[in-house]
Amino acid sequence: MTRFRVRRGAVVAALLVLAFAVAAALGVQAYETARYHRAQADRVLRDYASLAAARVAQRSAILIYYAVDAPLKALQHAYEKAPHKPLPRPGDLHFDVMEHEFSLAPYIRFTFRLDLKTGALQTSGHELPNAVRKWLIDTLPVHTRTVYDTSWHMGSVLGQPAGGWDRRYVVYTVLRNSEGTLRTALGFEAKPAALRPLVAQVTEKFPLLPRPLTGGVQYDSMGSIIITDRYGVEIYRTAVQYTSPFTARDTIGTDMGDLFAQTTLRAAVADQLIIGGLPKSRLPLILSLLGLTAILIGTALFQLRRESQLTRLRTDFISGVSHELRTPLAQIRMFSETLTLGRVRSDEERRRSLAIIDQEARRLTHLVENLLHFSRSERQTAHITPEPTALGPLVQEVIDGFAPLAAARAATISAAIPEDLVVTADPGAVRQMLLNLLDNAVKYGPAGQDVRIGATRGNGVAKLWVDDGGPGIPRSDRERVWERFWRLERDRESAVAGSGIGLAVVRELATLHHGRAWIDENGPAVGGGTRFVIELPV
Repeated sequence: MTRFRVRRGAVVAALLVLAFAVAAALGVQAYETARYHRAQADRVLRDYASLAAARVAQRSAILIYYAVDAPLKALQHAYEKAPHKPLPRPGDLHFDVMEHEFSLAPYIRFTFRLDLKTGALQTSGHELPNAVRKWLIDTLPVHTRTVYDTSWHMGSVLGQPAGGWDRRYVVYTVLRNSEGTLRTALGFEAKPAALRPLVAQVTEKFPLLPRPLTGGVQYDSMGSIIITDRYGVEIYRTAVQYTSPFTARDTIGTDMGDLFAQTTLRAAVADQLIIGGLPKSRLPLILSLLGLTAILIGTALFQLRRESQLTRLRTDFISGVSHELRTPLAQIRMFSETLTLGRVRSDEERRRSLAIIDQEARRLTHLVENLLHFSRSERQTAHITPEPTALGPLVQEVIDGFAPLAAARAATISAAIPEDLVVTADPGAVRQMLLNLLDNAVKYGPAGQDVRIGATRGNGVAKLWVDDGGPGIPRSDRERVWERFWRLERDRESAVAGSGIGLAVVRELATLHHGRAWIDENGPAVGGGTRFVIELPV
């Protein structure tokens, strides 16, 4: 039966560990799924940021195109009407402003005409520094061949001439000669500051994302924008800037001055841009559940271990009780048969046989009382009836009744109890506690020892103690000896039988009296051994 229980406990423990492994695997799977969903949501938000950057770049390119196209066409029209006359000055250009009523005219500083073949440059307006003139002659032919968009018939350059102190924004178109070859670059130069109000209108009039995607999020709280040139010089930035991983960059167009638009979506609106919101991290919840599962499984395993220990202790208890019962019963049977069959040879042998029968019967009675109390305690039906009890006479009664058992081990028992010491206790329970302590003292102590009983009163309680002359109890075990079924290692290996419930009964009875029982750390007052103390209310 014991082997079956051990095997069953091992199977249950293995199943619990397997259950935890399954729970851990499910937790890992849930975590990986949450990570995947979060990665997908982040990718969607980065795509939204890229879409926003593309929309800003496209809108900016359109606004810039329409802003520069009007003065460029006016210049081209004036040149085509009188190609051999000097170029019109910036103030002489007549063109319609855009619908947003922004005019590039105040920002234009000079107009120019450049022969791409000969490098001849003619200008009208502000006087050009030599560095700017050289920059135009060197830059425009290369730009025409590599960047100029023949479908838009327009190109622009934003840069800073070598040795110059300010930046230049040049817009031009290229005219073909009679043979259809791009020959003459015609355009104007404007202050780069003209670009700022243009791109600012993109942030003011157009949403970053299409309205069906934004879920009603206000445009000005959705994200931030920065416009730079290819060198990283800022042209424009929104008043409020956000920091988030959802940032993207797109080019406004190399033919539009090689500008770039950078957009950053505000992390706080991410939940409104993703259907159902951003997936929350499930790691704390998963770890908490795994921790709780581990605690529950650990508790179950601990209970299984305790059950296994209790099973073993109960087995030892039954074995010990059986041994304790067998010895006195055998003695009683042997001497009773001797008397019955008339085998005694003298009156002395008859008295000795009767004394042994009485002694073993007392031992059996004492053991049965312990077992009955233990049974009532297991069923939680143990109770006491406290009453004023004179402790001196009760102790003496116990000594007298225990004398035959003490005599078998040649032990002497003495008591020093104040005559007026009265405690509120159940006399039967006090008798049971004293008998258990005396039985342990005589059973485990050496033959011929002196066992002393004493008592004192103070602070509303009485302390009753028993000093023995035994080998003592190690400090590490002085609390465990009060546990049920537990015996010292040296006693388990000895021939002395024991049930392991005697001291447990003592402590339980002391607790029922609202007192306590313990082993005095200082030991007996004289000699070696152990002092057991019982505290009772006065």
